[in-house]
Amino acid sequence: MNEVFRNIWHGLTTAAPLDQINLVLGVVGVWLMIKRTLWAFPIGLVAVSVQGVLFFQTRFYADATLQIFYFVALVWGWRHWVRDRGDAPELPVTALTPRGRLAIVAIGAMATAAWALTVGRWTDSAMPWRDAFIAAFSVAAQVLQSRKNLENWPLWVVTNLVAVVSYWTAELAYTAFLYTIYLVMAFAGWREWRRAMVETKTHG
Repeated sequence: MNEVFRNIWHGLTTAAPLDQINLVLGVVGVWLMIKRTLWAFPIGLVAVSVQGVLFFQTRFYADATLQIFYFVALVWGWRHWVRDRGDAPELPVTALTPRGRLAIVAIGAMATAAWALTVGRWTDSAMPWRDAFIAAFSVAAQVLQSRKNLENWPLWVVTNLVAVVSYWTAELAYTAFLYTIYLVMAFAGWREWRRAMVETKTHG
C-alpha cells in the first residue's frame, strides 16, 4: 500500500505544469457543472483545449480529436442552457424516457463495438474494448450533460468506474487515483441534479 501512495505522490509532484493545470481545470469544471452554473462552460472549454494539446503532444491523435467534439458539445450546451431557459433562472434538469435511456445504451454499445473492432484491427491498442467503451459512453454522457439530462451522471459513473478498475489493474495507481476523484464527483453530481429536478417539479 505504501508503494501505491508513493506512486500517487510521485504523479502529483512530478507532473508537468500543463498536466497539473489540466487536473485543476478538470476538477473545477466538474464541480461547477455539479452546481449547474454557466461558468462550467468557459472553464470546460479551456480544460478540453488543454487536454487536446496534451494528447496531441503525446501523439494520441484520436483522443486529441475527441476533444474537438467535447469543445463543440460544450459550446452548444452553453447556448442551450442560456437560450432555452426562457424567463426561468436556469434551464431545468430533465430526465430521459425509458425509451430514450434504452436508445442511449444501444447507440453506445454499437459505437463501442464499431470503435473496438476498428481499433483492434488497425492499431496495436492494448485494450481496444475498454478504450472504445470509455470513449463511446463519454461522448454520450457529454451530449446528455449539454442537454441537462440527469442521465449524464450515471454514464459518467460507469465510464469512470471502468477507467479506475482498468488503470488499477494495470498498476497505474496515479491515473486510477485521478479517475477516482472524477468518480466521486459524478456520484455527487447525480445526487445534486436529482435533488434539483425534484425541487423543480415540486415547486413547478
